[in-house]
Amino acid sequence: MLSSIPAKHLCKITLLGNLVSKPEIRYLANPVVALAEIRLATNSRWYDKATKQYKEWASFHTIKVIGDTVENTLLQADKGDVLLVHGYLLNSKKKEREIIHANFTQIFNKGYAQSINLLQVSGQLSSEIKLMTTEQNKLFAEGIITINHQVLSTTTKQLETISINRPFQAWGKQAQYINDNTKIGDNIIIEGKLSYLKNEHKTQYVEVKQVVVLKV
Repeated sequence: MLSSIPAKHLCKITLLGNLVSKPEIRYLANPVVALAEIRLATNSRWYDKATKQYKEWASFHTIKVIGDTVENTLLQADKGDVLLVHGYLLNSKKKEREIIHANFTQIFNKGYAQSINLLQVSGQLSSEIKLMTTEQNKLFAEGIITINHQVLSTTTKQLETISINRPFQAWGKQAQYINDNTKIGDNIIIEGKLSYLKNEHKTQYVEVKQVVVLKV
């Protein structure tokens, strides 16, 4: 019976970071709706055992904000402000980009705040798992998750189904667990953070912190 019910997957992301520039706000017609596209920087810090030094990496997220959220939060926002964003992953029709659609934003004054980059998704494994061992003798696995989730359109007020594919990467015990316990079509839940490949399109991928495999 469960297999006859279309899958509705989880896809949510929470970010806390700094605005890279002042938001540029424009308005759509029929109906009149405020729209902004912003860039948010989040930072991660870790200890490199090889160099015995702390290292820091910045990720830059492209976020689409539409409707009342723009006017309630972004009209007075400026470069460097701290912004809290909650939303979901989206394939933008413009320039075929992979971006984030925000359905909640909250602005804070400029200043230091520890970044948050938390992504939770469920979906189906849609590729074979590739398990590798790095030159540093660390296990590494990668695969692709297909996510079908529903959102309420800001403009039409109708439910829309969004289907996206995202690569994911896992290390160590999580890499071994995925390799040993999954096959194509399995349902999986991933908690991790959103990162970007160093390619022309800045392709999104999920850095896995924890994965759960669910057998139907």
